[in-house]
Amino acid sequence: MSYDVILSSDRGSFTDYGGTSVLGYVACMPSRIVPRLFMDKFFTPQVKTDKDGKALIAPYALRKIEAVLVNSGFKVAVVPPEKIDKFIDKTKIIGITAHDPFGLNPVSAKLSFLFGGGPTWTAKFFEEFGEKLELYKDKYHFKVIAGGPGAWELSLKKPKWVDTVFIGEAEVDFPELVKRIVNGESELPAIFRGRNSKLEEIPPIVNPARLGEVQITRGCPRGCKFCSITPETFRSIPLDVIKREVEVNLRSGRNRVEFITDDVMLYGSSKLKPNHDAIVKLFTEVMNMGVDGIWFPHISAPAVRESPKTVRSISEISHYDTDRAAAPVVGLESGSLRILEKYMTAKAFPWTVREWKNIIIDATAIMNENFIYPCYTMTIGYPEETEDDVEKSIDLVQSIIDHKFTAWIFPLPVIPISTTYISKNAYPTPKSLPSNYWDLLYISWKYDLQITRELIPVITSAMHNRFVRYIVQKMIDKIFSSIEFFFTELKKTKGEYSKDLQEVNLNNASGVIKSIYWLIRLSIRPLNS
Repeated sequence: MSYDVILSSDRGSFTDYGGTSVLGYVACMPSRIVPRLFMDKFFTPQVKTDKDGKALIAPYALRKIEAVLVNSGFKVAVVPPEKIDKFIDKTKIIGITAHDPFGLNPVSAKLSFLFGGGPTWTAKFFEEFGEKLELYKDKYHFKVIAGGPGAWELSLKKPKWVDTVFIGEAEVDFPELVKRIVNGESELPAIFRGRNSKLEEIPPIVNPARLGEVQITRGCPRGCKFCSITPETFRSIPLDVIKREVEVNLRSGRNRVEFITDDVMLYGSSKLKPNHDAIVKLFTEVMNMGVDGIWFPHISAPAVRESPKTVRSISEISHYDTDRAAAPVVGLESGSLRILEKYMTAKAFPWTVREWKNIIIDATAIMNENFIYPCYTMTIGYPEETEDDVEKSIDLVQSIIDHKFTAWIFPLPVIPISTTYISKNAYPTPKSLPSNYWDLLYISWKYDLQITRELIPVITSAMHNRFVRYIVQKMIDKIFSSIEFFFTELKKTKGEYSKDLQEVNLNNASGVIKSIYWLIRLSIRPLNS
């Protein structure tokens, strides 16, 4: 059977991470640090396929594009990278979603320069997938269209095997681009920018997404200048569409629900004010469909502080407890009023950024009381940022620690994404950051290591393979119990110690020998210091 479009992605994106999306962060590590065996078996395992090779589950982005194209009358197959060989001669178009093709996103950038540099697994997976497609492209002459959250990276340097980098939403313009190719048009734009879609133009998925993913909002109305999401893009997906997608996932045996949203507290909102009734109805009706639980990736501190009763309702309806907590990403960003006022004036709404510290403390307490443990991310390294600005961020982080909250803090380098207001900024390097960034990193990671070891069972609870879950729990415990010294040395040397890891490579024999030597030094040096 031939298809108009084959949808796929690289291995780092086309996986369910063993049942818990948290393990996806391992793919942001330099590839030489994490053995391929561990990536293949534990962190980015292959998804199951039907007898023809089509994916039984797939990333939500691909499922949404599949629905868009099917609704437009095209024949589509969603295929993992390992099976694409079986379909490569049966189509005119390969559509791929790219998450972090060059390892430039904030987490990858940070982990790369902390651990001595080199390509991340996200970049290596993408490179390997590209090599495969390029080989087949010369033979079968199909077109490749690449989109997704990492499309901005591809727009900086388009690989020669990619015909078009598609930036933006797909519902309105992508079917027309596909039609042009199917009709024989050979000249395609190198960069194509899709228009935003109206709610009625967004179809529900027709086949199951990994992790029970279901989108409930698009966009964010806060308009931070380091973010590519602009205020005018915010929409809440109608509840009936959400429930249809939950039903699709339930029929395939996925009884956990992962809401896709940039802020769960803004579902059904107007002008950044939480809509308590809409959120309660959303969670109640989805839970009543027979799902095991609902989780979400993002929440904002100001919205939490503004409506504690909504947070309490989310927790009660979803049955969160000490063994079943949520751990969403929350923007902590900076403790500097100067940085907040310049780059994220609406971040604290309905309060002002002058109240940011109190907002964070109050919101963290509310979340913790309801078994929600925030993963706080910070943006550090703006061109005008000084040591005084970073000192204020250190003070904010220390306040979280002093309150003994259950929270993670990740000071990330601010990345000049090409579709943001700061696209012309220089890409941060270890030397370009204020020198006390390493003090901020140390106190944050020291606390992160403590919290992670305490919550290993919660972090890994969603993993569906008990043996793999046991192995991963042991790995995390062993690694995190001995790595604090590494961050101490980074602090002492202002990041220079990361160079000691440049020779560590757990994917070849000589690298393993050097790694053993480095680990011996790591284990005995604290005794002699």
